[in-house]
Amino acid sequence: MPGLLPSHLEQDVTPEDDGDLRVLSLTEDDAEQLLDALSSDTSRAILASLEERPAAVSELAESVSTSLQNVRHHIDNLEEAGLVEEAGTRYSVKGRQMTVYAPTQDSLVVVASDSLTE
Repeated sequence: MPGLLPSHLEQDVTPEDDGDLRVLSLTEDDAEQLLDALSSDTSRAILASLEERPAAVSELAESVSTSLQNVRHHIDNLEEAGLVEEAGTRYSVKGRQMTVYAPTQDSLVVVASDSLTE
């Protein structure tokens, strides 16, 4: 059964191959914000699409079959939760500058607890 977060299990990936593993310890408010951002099928689809390649809002809207406004809403939530970030800009065919988004980290472990124990 697939999990909430998209993953790529086609090959073994070690921290040396793909960057450092980031462990995120969350307060109750942070955990709520993260879980709220990931509770939507659309948010998870957007995050999965961004894992394939960075994209602008218009590209994401087409990729996940939803409106620009809906993608902007979910991108804002994912950005506030620290899961996506602005990765650059590109220009549309009409010459408009578009912000390109990408996932913030390749590997993320989330610990929702008041304290970390060893």
